[in-house]
Parts: sequence; C-alpha cells; structure tokens
Amino acid sequence: MPKKQPHTVFNARLKRHEAELKELYRNLYHDDEAYTYFIGMLRRMWETRNARLRALDEERERNAEWYRGRDLLGMLMYVDAFAGTLAGVREKLDYIREAGVNYLHLMPLLESPEGRSDGGYAVADFRRVQPQLGTMEDLAELAKDCHGRGMAVCLDFVMNHTSEDHEWARRARAGEREYQERYFFFDDWQIPYEYEITVPQVFPTTAPGNFTWCEEAGKVVMTTFYPYQWDLNYRNPVVFNDMTENMLYLCNQGVDIIRLDAVPYIWKELGTSCRNLPQVHELVRMMRIVCEIVCPGTLLLGEVVMEPSKVVPYFGTVEKPECHLLYNVTTMASTWHTVATKDVRLLRHQLSQVFALPKEYGFLNYLRCHDDIGWGLDYAYLNRFGMGEVAHKKFLNDYLTGRWPGSPARGELYNDDPRLGDARLCGTTASLCGVESARYENNSEKLAWALRLDLMLHAYIFTLSGIPVLYSGDEIARENDYDYHRDPLKAPDSRYLHRGPMDWAAAEKRHDPGTPEGTVFEGLRQLETLRGAHRVFDGGADTWLVDTRDDGVLGIGRYYRGEKLVALFNFSQWEKTVSVCELGDYTDLLTGQEVDKFKITLPSGGFAWLICDFGEEK
Repeated sequence: MPKKQPHTVFNARLKRHEAELKELYRNLYHDDEAYTYFIGMLRRMWETRNARLRALDEERERNAEWYRGRDLLGMLMYVDAFAGTLAGVREKLDYIREAGVNYLHLMPLLESPEGRSDGGYAVADFRRVQPQLGTMEDLAELAKDCHGRGMAVCLDFVMNHTSEDHEWARRARAGEREYQERYFFFDDWQIPYEYEITVPQVFPTTAPGNFTWCEEAGKVVMTTFYPYQWDLNYRNPVVFNDMTENMLYLCNQGVDIIRLDAVPYIWKELGTSCRNLPQVHELVRMMRIVCEIVCPGTLLLGEVVMEPSKVVPYFGTVEKPECHLLYNVTTMASTWHTVATKDVRLLRHQLSQVFALPKEYGFLNYLRCHDDIGWGLDYAYLNRFGMGEVAHKKFLNDYLTGRWPGSPARGELYNDDPRLGDARLCGTTASLCGVESARYENNSEKLAWALRLDLMLHAYIFTLSGIPVLYSGDEIARENDYDYHRDPLKAPDSRYLHRGPMDWAAAEKRHDPGTPEGTVFEGLRQLETLRGAHRVFDGGADTWLVDTRDDGVLGIGRYYRGEKLVALFNFSQWEKTVSVCELGDYTDLLTGQEVDKFKITLPSGGFAWLICDFGEEK
C-alpha cells in the first residue's frame, strides 16, 4: 500500500475534527477571518513538523493508551539545578534512566528576565531558551536523545500571561493599541476596582491585588500573579491564534507533554472570580483538537491547583476530552496532612472520590513538586472531627516545620499571612519525613524510621493509578538547601528551599545500602521494578479502599486480569497488626513469602504490598 502523503494525513485529521473546531472557535470569536488564519497556521505547523516526530505521532495513534500503562515514571527538574544546561542534562540521561525514569519534566526554561521571572513563569520569548541553559536546538537534541531511549519530554507552557519584557508587552507599553488589546489595559482604576470585588488574590502578601499601574503607557494592566506578569486577553482571537502557534512550535522541537500552566485563569469576565469559566473549557477543548490534528502524539497536562470538584472538569468528557492528564494536587496535600496527623480518614475520603472517577481519567501522582504545599483540604469533612480550618492549618505548618514538640520534620513557611492565620509549606520529601533532623542528631533509630516513611510514601504513590513523578533529588533522599538565604534574588522566596542544586557527590552513594542515598535509591528501584512487572498496577485496574479497622493504617485494593493487590500503609507512630478480609491467599510482593492475611504486622512508617494471582487472563 502506498504511504499516505503528509497533506492527506493532515486533511483527514482536519476533516474529522473541523465541524466541532469551527463551532467552538466561532462561539468564542465570531470572526471568520481569524478562523481562516487559524486553520492556515495549523497547516503550516504540520508542514514544519519533522518526519521523525510524525512517525512517533503515528505510532502513538496506533497505541492511544501508551501513557496509561504501568511503565511510566516521571522526574521533575530544573535544568540549571540538575545539570547546569540542556547539554548537561543529555550527559546525565544514563543516570536518569538508571533511576527508572522515562518521563522527563523540564521546568520552565524559556527566556525570562533575571529577578523578575517567578522561577521561569514570566516568559519574555516563547521561541528562545534562557541563554545560560542553552538554545532551542539543544532542547530539540535532548528530546531526540530521550526519544531514542524510550523517554518522553514534558515542558511547561505558560499561557495565562507573558513577562512585561515580552515583545507584545514592550509594544503595548509604547502605546501600540493592537498590542494593548492583547492584554487587559484600562485608562483608570474604575473597572479594575470592580474586578477586585469578585476576583481572589493569588499572593495576597507578596503580590497583593490583581492590577498594576503601567507608568509608560499611563494605564492600568491586569497582573493576577505578579506585577511583572501581564495577563493575556484570550477574548482576542489573535492571542489564542498566536499562543497556540507558540505551543505547536514547542511540540515541533520534540516536546511530548505540554503542561498547561495556570489554565483555570485564562478567561476573564467582569463580575466573576475569573476562575474556571466555561470559556476556559472551550479553549482547552480546542487545544486538544489542535493536537489531534497537528501532533497527535502530544499530551496535554493540566495544572489545576484546586479542589477535586473544580479539577475533574478539565478532563472534559469521554466523548469530548480536554486534558489527557491532570495533577493530583489534593492527594499531595492530603498525604502530608496524614503524615502530620497520623490519621488516614481524610485520605480515605479523598481517595474514595478519585477511585470513583472513570478509568479514562489519568492523574500525575507525586509527593513533592517544585512548588509549595497549599492546604486546600476538605475542611467540611475535617470539621466532623473538630479540625477547624485556621487552627488545623497552623498545626500542619507547625508540625512540618518542626515547631510542634517531637516533630522530626523540617520545612519552612511560604507566603505566610499571620493576619489570616494562613501559610503554605516548603521542603523536600526527605526533610519533611525527618531524614534531615535524624542525620543532624546522628540518631540511627530516627534515621531508619524516616527512611522507612520516605519509602512508604513513595510506595503509596506507586500504588495509585496514573503516572508517579519524582522530584529530582528525592531518589537519593536529598535534604533542604538553606543556601538560598544567601542569594538576594532567591532569599525572599522560600520555595528555593527545595529547589537546590543536585548533589552529585551524594548521588555517587546510591548503590551503597548503608547510606540514606543507597537505601532510598535501591528501595525505589525495587518498587519500580515490581510495579512494571505486575499487571495489577495497570491503569485499567479496579481500585478500592480496603477496610483495615484502624485509622492509622490505609488500605488500598487493586484488581486487574486475575491479579489482586492489597496495599497497606502504616501512618501511625506505633507498630500495627491488621487483618484483611479480602478473598484470596497472599504473598508479600517484596519478600516473596506467604503471609497470614488475618495477622499482618507493620512497623511505624511501614507498608506491605500483598499479591494474589487467581490465574486468569494475563
């Protein structure tokens, strides 16, 4: 059979989606000329997509479930902290692969102004890499090398705003009306004040308000996050067209997963919260269709840092999907709540909601990420147990910063607001688990407990359906980096506590079982190997909560094609013996020994993966 010509493939994909795409576009913009330009831009971006990436698209189209299995493990990293440059990351791909990682998430690396970048989230040029990190060609070469090793590459796409140094912003400041219309400019404060009545503040202590006076333009500009980040006006079709082209440009460099940063914020409407508006979902649905047409091997990952009821809609529907993947933000916060309280009831409650979702909905599961931990918990549920929001947030922050008597955790507060009794939390997994304090005290018993807790938490994340993601350095139990206090550009932002440079000398100890680095690295490798070898960890598995009859022990069940897993996690400070009333005879997956399911003993901070094979279809 003759091979399909490129335009034949593009035309077939466009025909499949065009009716819906046109309807969505015209609903928002009512502009046939802009739509015609938009379709022409999609064709142009398809034409510039190289043959290797097109072949990868076709391969993934044939295996549309390629990201839903049990073989993906992610790693999140800042390029400069991990290896200095993109070329340095290429040199470390053997290490990354040795860690079992095949999904590499590179934190924002596009050009942004020093000191006014918010960690790279104030983009001055979507087509240029930050010079000290390398070039766009370096990014393309890294992606090519990753693909050759069976690894996917994820990159943040900052779509809500640009840097005030972006060309569009510079021209807007200079008075060009066309470019001012790409943002939200106002002649005076009257309308901004009306917005402020209903729009919450993202950073009320470090960047209060949602607007900034622009002296050069003599106007007020919307700046939801920081004064140097100007919100884009997606009511203007030119913004959507050009930002979609910027996204596709990055896809054409070999980026496999596009993380849509702050996506709930991208549509603004006076008199609303400017969050999660219906038009946001129309835009994301169009972006999904765009990827299906131009680069169907690409995934959209939505960053929606909100409660589950507002997160789930970003999957869209099974018939009209939006994001392929979403961050499991609430689970991260609920997990650290459980570490502090040693009470699994909230975690059970939260997981029951996740387990009830369609299996087509895929989450990224993680213990720590580049950002702080915000305490967006279900306080209506916690109130049943006398846990009021303000007092409970204070307890969590006191415990996880080590201020609570007897707490081994070491973290720092972020965006502390004493007036509201609210703050977020920073710290690495190891330091929050107590590895740092135990090593400081030279207490071997405490260290053994902290490392056990660290591995238990990772085993728990690996038990959940979806893609587990490590934060770079967690694979070797990296501790907090307090050197950021010495850097005047970083010192005001405590998130740099867990954004320190990779300790390559410590990484050399990863095969020494007598060190914390070796204990965690080899422990994670064992978990990753077992997860990849057993079909019960597949994304298609049935999942449920197992009743342990103990509020200190979490139980999770999984079943897939004849394999059944019962996973038990002891969050309490005591050794626990639990009974599991689940059908089947079980073997400890880590030791290979048969177990008595009516008498399973777990040390404090310990876990068990118990497997039963009913011998059905494999």
